[in-house]
Amino acid sequence: MLDSVNLQKTTMKEEYKPESRKLKDELAMLQLKLREKKLPVIILFEGWSAAGKGSLISDMILTLDPRNFKVYSTVEPTTEELRKPLMWRHWNVTPARGQMTILDRSWYQDVSIARMEQELSEEDAFRRMDSIKTFERQLTDDGYLIIKFFLHISQKEQKKRLDKLEKDSNTSWRVTKKDRRRNQEYAEYYRVFDQMLEYTNTENAPWHPVSCHDKRSALIEIYHTVIDSINEALARKEQSKEVSPIDAHEKFNLVKMPRLADIDLDRTIDEEEYRRLLKKKQERLRELHNELYRKKIPVIVCYEGWDAAGKGGNIKRVAAALDPRGYEAIPIAAPSSEELAHHHLWRFWKRLPKTGHIAIFDRTWYGRLMVERLEGFCSEDDWHRAFTELNEFEQELHDWGAIIVKFWIHIDKDEQYRRFMDRQNTPSKQWKLTDEDWRNREKWDLYEEAVDDMLQLTSTDFAPWTIIESNDKKFARLKALTTLIDAIENRLGK
Repeated sequence: MLDSVNLQKTTMKEEYKPESRKLKDELAMLQLKLREKKLPVIILFEGWSAAGKGSLISDMILTLDPRNFKVYSTVEPTTEELRKPLMWRHWNVTPARGQMTILDRSWYQDVSIARMEQELSEEDAFRRMDSIKTFERQLTDDGYLIIKFFLHISQKEQKKRLDKLEKDSNTSWRVTKKDRRRNQEYAEYYRVFDQMLEYTNTENAPWHPVSCHDKRSALIEIYHTVIDSINEALARKEQSKEVSPIDAHEKFNLVKMPRLADIDLDRTIDEEEYRRLLKKKQERLRELHNELYRKKIPVIVCYEGWDAAGKGGNIKRVAAALDPRGYEAIPIAAPSSEELAHHHLWRFWKRLPKTGHIAIFDRTWYGRLMVERLEGFCSEDDWHRAFTELNEFEQELHDWGAIIVKFWIHIDKDEQYRRFMDRQNTPSKQWKLTDEDWRNREKWDLYEEAVDDMLQLTSTDFAPWTIIESNDKKFARLKALTTLIDAIENRLGK
């Protein structure tokens, strides 16, 4: 791809001034329009050291309203960031709808510079690039516009600029030993950059290589690309979209699940046996938690289930076995206005645990396939796409090293009614019962159909669902503990 860039391209000063003024005014007006139309935009700049990223970004943002954009410089990950999944820090800087994020370097540092300097294997490098392509596709499917620039200069031009920077006492600090080494090894970096550009040049997020020998020419090209891309994206927003097919089975190895109607809910256990086994299993989980912390293995426990199925009590028995410094129970409610302004997975990426820690989610990202689907909080296209998106999300967590345990806490309709009435007639429990619970109950059959779809299409070999029979809460608590212990022991090779 880099071979096609014309490094001799120039723009005369007398041409540049009127053209750039016109383009800057047009971009400023488009910024207002994208805010009005709630179009989120990401503009990222990659390229060679000394190619001029900083000055080009500075020039581009001069006429923009600073309240509607943020500029981030992507540097080497911090200690905290290294204890999170690869894409975690990049999800955190995605803009809200109607806002712009401008990146001075981006997630591509993890597959270009890192590939050379951390000696990533080719397999790891391509796996990371696949993660990036998934990330970008999920964002663009959700309406984001991603504009990617690679700023290109020759080895000779790079050396000349580094020499000039180094001679000036005010800028010499900007030239590092790494910059010099990269210039000396230009040919090998060129190969890695070019391969990255080719592999990640997708229809939804194409690359725009720009010759930066002449700054005026580079700026004109960047302005035109940004303006054209925003106009095209705004036009697409006005078009109706076809509903995507559910294709989760095509990309993942799915674990066959029984239908909810076929589950035997008569499983019980007597009180004495329950207390004996509860103590035993909590002691074992406590031991395993220490080993997980020492080996820095993260665990993500997901609880979904019917209203009044006993999720809270189940979570309480799991949490009682854990060191409070090493876990967090995370209740998921309706998204806030800030969360609604982002991709639906954004709020879950922000809540992931560090390595060695346990996150217990009381309701999860699967709300998109149940309440959001049935109550019309997202479009049909949105929830169709989510089958694949959620599997991809969990694949990322698995590849990071997380143990993922997912529970559907199951009761029958009669048992739910009995528990609703118990709550209604017990003053200390009345706060647990809401009008929404009764409304959801009226749609039991529709919810059951949605849950069956969810279980069938998102139970993968790396993140399978476990249906927990919970008409007897004691039996349910023991089964959940046993399942969690088995998953951890399996990872630890016990």
